[in-house]
Amino acid sequence: MMRFAMGRLLIAIPVLLGVSIVAFLIIHLIPGNPAQAMLFGSNPTPTQIHDLEVRLGLDQPLYQQYGKYLVGLVHGDLGTSFVTGRGVFSEIVSRAPSTFVLSGSAMLIAIVVGVPLGIVGGVRPGSFWDRAGRVISVSGVAIPYFWLALLFVLIFAVRLRLVPAVGTQGFSSLILPAVALGWGYAAILTRLVRSRLIEEYQDEYIKTARAKGCGETRVLLNHALRNAVIPTITMLGLQIGNILTGAAAIEVIFGRPGLGSFLVQSIAAKNIPVVQGAVLFIGVAYVLINLVVDMLVGVIDPRTRKQVTV
Repeated sequence: MMRFAMGRLLIAIPVLLGVSIVAFLIIHLIPGNPAQAMLFGSNPTPTQIHDLEVRLGLDQPLYQQYGKYLVGLVHGDLGTSFVTGRGVFSEIVSRAPSTFVLSGSAMLIAIVVGVPLGIVGGVRPGSFWDRAGRVISVSGVAIPYFWLALLFVLIFAVRLRLVPAVGTQGFSSLILPAVALGWGYAAILTRLVRSRLIEEYQDEYIKTARAKGCGETRVLLNHALRNAVIPTITMLGLQIGNILTGAAAIEVIFGRPGLGSFLVQSIAAKNIPVVQGAVLFIGVAYVLINLVVDMLVGVIDPRTRKQVTV
């Protein structure tokens, strides 16, 4: 298992390096001058803009700026925010818990809704709950999460006044954003679990288990579901990145002060160190979560460990 984990970590190193390069280049390709954006409203002269660029190091070639950025990463320094003057790491850490709570809640909703509906649909195709699960699947895939979020705000916050529309005032303010973000992934889970169980029930080993006198509950839990859950867990790990990026739009809509909304604001302000640090932080979180998922799959199915070479 240790060799398996080390193999995954070694694979993650070039991935994170690629993430840092992409984040560095994309923010420089966005139109606008960071120094001019920082001096906006004070009618800056070209000299003032140039002086600020020199102070921030923006007058240097891109390869030199990226080289300094990598040196800072080696020493655990993500840089300093152009806007607030605070360390990027502290800025990110102060906002990350809100994003992780939202993302975790959305994933929990996806699991709680999607897995049971998928199991019922796979065990009893054509039943009422199977049809209900397919309705959720179609609606979840067809409706964008940001449009669903706006619809929830209009109905439950504005019209019915059941929950707050914006902010982080307790558990009630988390319901709408978590459901809006998790609904689509519940649909994906429902379809995946259902299709996998239907395939497993047609396999010969299920017929053998029944022939040996195993009850339907034991056949489901000990045989069919155990094999069906492996691709499901893998898919959940792959969807973590989508949920983290989707949280950015949800946080903007619901006014949540998380990492996603902070990243959007930083992109608009051309706050280069924050954008680079936030993207890298999300990349590291994604890699670590997928490492945990791979370890879990390796425990459930030891055959997967042999697929990694160091």
